[in-house]
Amino acid sequence: MTSTKKILVVDDDKSILRTFSRILQKSGYEIETAETGKEAMEKAENRHYDLALVDIRLPDMDGTELLAKLKKPLQHTVKIMITGFPSLETGVKALDEGADAYLVKPVKPQELLVLLEEKLKNREEPQEVNS
Repeated sequence: MTSTKKILVVDDDKSILRTFSRILQKSGYEIETAETGKEAMEKAENRHYDLALVDIRLPDMDGTELLAKLKKPLQHTVKIMITGFPSLETGVKALDEGADAYLVKPVKPQELLVLLEEKLKNREEPQEVNS
């Protein structure tokens, strides 16, 4: 039996934190939330997360900046950026900083769960090397 997956949800919108937490907890995930980049950094440096959902616009820093600062603590964590203001520039920047996926708000619960399961499954499977 696999252990419960831990997810860090970083967003300054309390209603989004509540909604994501409820959806993910019902699906069996253990959730922690952070409303600022600083709070997310403190949590990520002291705990392991299987996945991090990070909003691009945070009150104290950009979500892509947060990813850059957390490269080491989150190196084995699936990172998904979320934004209500999509642009090619932020999408590219998020992927450059190590994001595994990029979602646009409003996020459909089923879409979110399917993406999380797929990304977590891909992370667990040993990567095949083509010869």
